[in-house]
Amino acid sequence: MPDLNRVPGFLLQLPSGRDGWLVARRVRVVRRALAVLAWTISAMPIQAVCLVLPGHAKVAFARLYWAAFAHLIGIEVRVVGTAAKRNGGRPVVFVSNHSSWVDIPVIGGVLDGCFVAKGEVATWPVIRTIARLGRSVFVSRARLSTGKERDLMCAVLRAGDNLILFPEGTSSDGSRVLPFRTSFFALAEAKAGENLADLPLIQPVSVVYDRLGGLPAGRASRPVFAWYGDMDIASHFWRLAQHIGLRATVLLHTPLDPAHFEDRKALSRAVWQIVADGASTLRQNRPASPLDAPEQRASGEAAFV
Repeated sequence: MPDLNRVPGFLLQLPSGRDGWLVARRVRVVRRALAVLAWTISAMPIQAVCLVLPGHAKVAFARLYWAAFAHLIGIEVRVVGTAAKRNGGRPVVFVSNHSSWVDIPVIGGVLDGCFVAKGEVATWPVIRTIARLGRSVFVSRARLSTGKERDLMCAVLRAGDNLILFPEGTSSDGSRVLPFRTSFFALAEAKAGENLADLPLIQPVSVVYDRLGGLPAGRASRPVFAWYGDMDIASHFWRLAQHIGLRATVLLHTPLDPAHFEDRKALSRAVWQIVADGASTLRQNRPASPLDAPEQRASGEAAFV
């Protein structure tokens, strides 16, 4: 037994057992929040300069920012597959499932592209500034503005950027991939007089949070990661950032050519099936590999859970 008279007083006052465990988790949250805040404040003027410079700097730094953000909140990102590159000047639209705000730093640190965000994000304090520095494209979800939104996204693609799209239209609870809204695929449908070869390639992306505490994450773990409904970001961050051993897997599937599909509805169904299949495999903690278009698979029917 140690001589308590020789132990510094502040050590005797430290909580132990469950109380000590709770304190450690809270300290972890505060440390991570301060680290993200410091990194963001430092990164904002750098990205502001990059935006006015010609070349790839604004794209590369945005990707660095998100990769560091994910690291600072304690998430390891595993990538399976290869991100499509602009082929002969042909842009790429990355289409992913969406279960959390954490998808932004996870995917943004892996892919070169601008996020397509719902218009209300442009009204959120602080987040709107970060989104604009990241060159996000703000769109309305109203059907009446579909044509205008398509033209806006196509203009971004023609300017040399790729796009990152969440066609579910909202975030889910992480247990399944919600149906895709076909209106989001209007930018991959040729108008009269447009060349099919100029349409963007579509790369399906499946994102699943598959490790918690370093162990495989199951259905009971999904509420730690999922952010949906009327949840606020602050309380969700507090819950998420307490944990260690977090991992997200980004599964990059074989890119699809819209010219090979009858219309945007057929393209939307095919992309959804690929994304849902990949997410299902990852949720079951099975080995995953990039998938081809459904009609190109030898395995037949897809499985959904």
